[in-house]
Amino acid sequence: MTLLTIAVFVFAAALFSNNPLQPLRTYTPPKIDGRLDDSIWKSAPSVTGFKTFHLDFGIDMPEQTIVYMAYDRENLYFGFKCFDSQPDKIKASIARRGTIRPDDWVCINLDSFNDQQSLYAFYINPLGIQTDSRYASGREDFSQDFVFFSAGQIDEEGYVVEVQLPFKSIRFANKQTVEMGVIFERRINRESKNGTYPALSPKKGMFFLTQMKPMVVHDIKHYTLFELLPAVTLNQRQYAEEGDLNITDRFSDLSLTAKYGITSKLILDATYNPDFSQVESDAGQVDVNLRYDLYFPEKRPFFLEGKETFHFAGSSPHDPLSEVVYTRNIVDPLAGIKLSGKIGTKDTIASLFSLDESPSYLGDVEITGKYAMFSILRYKRALSEDSYLGAFFTSRDLKNHSNRLVGPDGQIRLSPSSILGFHLFYSQTRDDADTDNFDGHALGLDYLYATRKLDISLGIKEISKNFDTETGYLTRTGLALISASLTPKFYPNSKVLQRIDPMIYSSQLKDQFSNIWETYNELFLNFLFLRSTRISLTANYSTEIFLDEKFNTSGWSVGGFSQFTKQFNLRLTYRYGKSIYYSEDPYQGKGTRASGRFIFQPSEKINLSFNLMYADFFRDSDSLKIYDYTILRTRLTYQMNKYLTFRGVVEYNDYNKTLLTDFLVSFLYIPGTVIHLGYGSLYEKIQWMDGEYRESDRFLEMERGLFFKMSYLWRL
Repeated sequence: MTLLTIAVFVFAAALFSNNPLQPLRTYTPPKIDGRLDDSIWKSAPSVTGFKTFHLDFGIDMPEQTIVYMAYDRENLYFGFKCFDSQPDKIKASIARRGTIRPDDWVCINLDSFNDQQSLYAFYINPLGIQTDSRYASGREDFSQDFVFFSAGQIDEEGYVVEVQLPFKSIRFANKQTVEMGVIFERRINRESKNGTYPALSPKKGMFFLTQMKPMVVHDIKHYTLFELLPAVTLNQRQYAEEGDLNITDRFSDLSLTAKYGITSKLILDATYNPDFSQVESDAGQVDVNLRYDLYFPEKRPFFLEGKETFHFAGSSPHDPLSEVVYTRNIVDPLAGIKLSGKIGTKDTIASLFSLDESPSYLGDVEITGKYAMFSILRYKRALSEDSYLGAFFTSRDLKNHSNRLVGPDGQIRLSPSSILGFHLFYSQTRDDADTDNFDGHALGLDYLYATRKLDISLGIKEISKNFDTETGYLTRTGLALISASLTPKFYPNSKVLQRIDPMIYSSQLKDQFSNIWETYNELFLNFLFLRSTRISLTANYSTEIFLDEKFNTSGWSVGGFSQFTKQFNLRLTYRYGKSIYYSEDPYQGKGTRASGRFIFQPSEKINLSFNLMYADFFRDSDSLKIYDYTILRTRLTYQMNKYLTFRGVVEYNDYNKTLLTDFLVSFLYIPGTVIHLGYGSLYEKIQWMDGEYRESDRFLEMERGLFFKMSYLWRL
């Protein structure tokens, strides 16, 4: 073969590889039943040839996958034929929506504007159970819930998944010909392997957005979306008085959320009294000896549309400033309105206004007025690839108090393997009494380099003493920080041990209140095996400044996770080291933190989990035990089918001497159309004696609750 012939062949192959996918246009949609026996699939175009990216890049997946594609004016359709030589070892469960990540699954990663700024991820396990997310600015957010339909079946050749994705559930361009970007993904749990079509480049790492395959559809319906989501919640609660449950509180709550599609890419949301019933009780967390408040995820539907737009660049996990829009700060809103989506081809906006019940005090300042007004504005301008420039404005205004934040952020793609992110925010806090007026700033610069063989990160942060954001989540102020990490990756020639990731991390922080430096230096070893098994070892030398004093926080930890079989799953972590007792008079100590989770899945419909959390603290000066804290939580779930769930939780908190029971029956047809019936009790180890509560060895029921919730999604 001549050099000219080879050159022509290579050029043609490259040209062909860039050709967009063109799903079959159909007028006879398939029945979504987990079978590929509809006539549409016989003529629909397909792709195959999945290559791994986890735990390594560019290796043929151990089992073949074929993806078929079709569409009509209102829906995208996908059919996955996932071959498996050992179908009895496929990990699958009939589970609650959003809980299938430990299973085998397939995923449709869809950049609906093909602008490399954000993507939808639709996960489906072999039995058709769903999970979904939104990804933007380097973060994947699983709080989102989208309406799509799926079914799956396991057979002697592996499994089949069918998906119907309504165009009403995604945002896309107002064009006759719509181009999207797509990456199809498959997870084989027992092999610890994820693979994609198209294959991800080892030089580009796991930057999905810059490696999408174009997909073109024509003449689809540019709808006028209109949704109504009414919800009603009925509650009856009983409280103990003098040892007896004789105080009864009954109340009902109505809420209404509406969604209007101004265009297929710009959405207006409005809400009155948005529902926030605690259908799923938050798992207990160790809430003693904390430097900052615990973080809880958002669950209210009104706040989820466009939520990924509020992520900002120049941040990394565990930064003191993790969010400038943390909508759980809007505690009890009366009403809200939000506009989010695209204007033009490159501009993204998100704006939110909400009236919240005003607190009585902020610190020592008494607050007047009935409501707090939240005003938030976000703007992003797309540049080349996944680069963008953006800006924020946030405000929380009360009658005699206000807090505002403004500033730019952005990320710049420097090379196929590296990206640079930044933010610079200015805050202003004002009180009518002029006693607590102050201004502050927060800046961040992050560099990330990621390939098959090496990950590098560099970060610079500064948060001034007076910086504050009452719309965000902030754990610490008054600091200047520089950090770096180096993670080479090694691939042993072993059938069991797949990869070794050693990491060296160092950060140096100057506490601006004391002008004292603190340090954190860590050596981390991560061993990755088959069966999704990993073992991690960590040793750190570190110090921390608290109330102008330097404390030792050095220690070591070990952790592990394994899916031993499709029925058994185990996760363990243990840490021992120096620590601080956070109080007005802090002191040095040491302690242990440990957690464990064991999951037993005897059938596709039954899931039993046991969770343990433990923490203790000993004072260094006299070795006195200040506290030990144990939480035991057991959860049993019976999933009758993909819609109907029976769930029971029992949680014992040894520190507080409380026992919580929580029972729930749920019917979930699609996100928004749900019925919940729940019952719960709270017991304490006390007794009523001689006109007062005293400690006891027996539990006394102190609270009891029964609730009913129903909502229905009207989509026109």
